[in-house]
Amino acid sequence: MRRLAEILYSVALTLWVGGLWSIGYLVAPTLFHALGSDRPLAGQLAGRLFELIGWVGLGCAGYLLLFLLVRLRGAVVRRWDFWLLLLMLLLTVVGLFGVQPLLAQLKADALPREVMASVLRDRFAAWHGVSSILYLLQSLLGLLLVAVAARSAR
Repeated sequence: MRRLAEILYSVALTLWVGGLWSIGYLVAPTLFHALGSDRPLAGQLAGRLFELIGWVGLGCAGYLLLFLLVRLRGAVVRRWDFWLLLLMLLLTVVGLFGVQPLLAQLKADALPREVMASVLRDRFAAWHGVSSILYLLQSLLGLLLVAVAARSAR
């Protein structure tokens, strides 16, 4: 059973971090390139994918943290991977429940116009920038976490 829990740890970490990098740096830019003339549709699709990877992150973070807590008990607070996971989870929560709903509300408030053609353009751009920075931090922390896990596996 212990081996299965370790395998699930690796799968959850791979799914979350791989999903972050795939969606954020391959899929979303591809959507905007392929749908260049329909940027609102590309944004809508990318936003949905970012929301989905946020939910994946919540589930994976829950398992990963639980795994470490059960396995290491009190010693978990002295581990880098625990703190990296906790920070990634915090960034996920802020993005999913704070910034993404705000961006969606700005889009809705701009209707019937597209948000980038409305008076809300500057606010949307600022919050989109915040979202991008949070996502980049989360992606880099995930990369660091994979490196820590690979080092620990040796």
